[in-house]
Amino acid sequence: MAKTNPAQFVQQVRSEVSKVVWPSRREVLLTTGMVFVMATLTAIFFFLVDLVIRTGLQGLFQVVG
Repeated sequence: MAKTNPAQFVQQVRSEVSKVVWPSRREVLLTTGMVFVMATLTAIFFFLVDLVIRTGLQGLFQVVG
């Protein structure tokens, strides 16, 4: 493994960071909004699944008990 001195390392890091394509403000806001929407939809879905299962089990236990 080739060893580099700290100055070469910093130069290589700067070179790699300059290749990064950073998202625009609009892209960040859009994807953040999408994350919140999907998290909300997922929470609603699991709430409804839980409600259905709970209602089914309560009905089953009332019939049995």
